[in-house]
Amino acid sequence: MTNLRATYQERFGVLEELAKRLEKQLNEYLQGEKRVDRIAARPKSIDRFLQKAEAMVDGHPKYDDPLNQIQDQLGARVITFYLSDIDRIVEVIKKYYRPIETKVLVPDHEWKFGYFGRHFILLLPSDVIDRSWPREHVPDFFELQIRTLFQHAWSEANHDLGYKPGATPLKPESERKLAYTAAQAWGADQMFEELFLSQEAPAAIDGVGSDVGLGNGA
Repeated sequence: MTNLRATYQERFGVLEELAKRLEKQLNEYLQGEKRVDRIAARPKSIDRFLQKAEAMVDGHPKYDDPLNQIQDQLGARVITFYLSDIDRIVEVIKKYYRPIETKVLVPDHEWKFGYFGRHFILLLPSDVIDRSWPREHVPDFFELQIRTLFQHAWSEANHDLGYKPGATPLKPESERKLAYTAAQAWGADQMFEELFLSQEAPAAIDGVGSDVGLGNGA
C-alpha cells in the first residue's frame, strides 16, 4: 500500500492539471445552457483513492490493479436545477464525449430512498492531455456525474456523515434519518419539476410523477 500511495502521489499532479482543463472544456461546451448551477472537476484525493483501493468483496480485494481499474480518479460534476434539465445536459455531453458506461442510480426498491443521480464513465479526450506528461500517469477515462441541486446536496451530506475516511459507522436510527432526508430531497425535486413544467410547458405536466428523469438503465 506504501508503493500505491507513492505512485498515486506522483500521478496526482497530472490529475490536478487534467481536472482544470476538463472543467474549462465542460464550461465551454455547456456555455449558454440554461439552469446549470455549477460545473466542477477534481482528482480523487489520495486518502479516498487508497480507501477505495482497499475495498474488499467476499473477503477478497475488489481491485487487483487499482491504478488501472479505479475509473473515477478524475471526476467531473454538472449540477442542474430541475430533473428534466438532466436529460438536456446528457444530450450535450454525448455530442462531445464518448461514453464507456452509463448508470442511472436509484434505490433498489420503490419504497426505499437514498442516492439518485446519473453517472457516466467517459473516454478522456486527447485535447486535454499534455503530451509531455508520463503516459502511465494519464487515466484513460473520467467519471461525470449529473445531478439536480437537491440530489447533490443530499449526496454531499450523506457522504460526509457516513463515508468519509475514519467516519464512525452510522447507527440504525441515524440511517433512518438519512433515508428521511433523502425522501424529502426526492419530493422537493418532484415538486420543483412540476412547478417548472407548469410555468414553461403547462401541457407537459400531465403524467409528471415519480420517474421524471429517472429509470433503471441508460
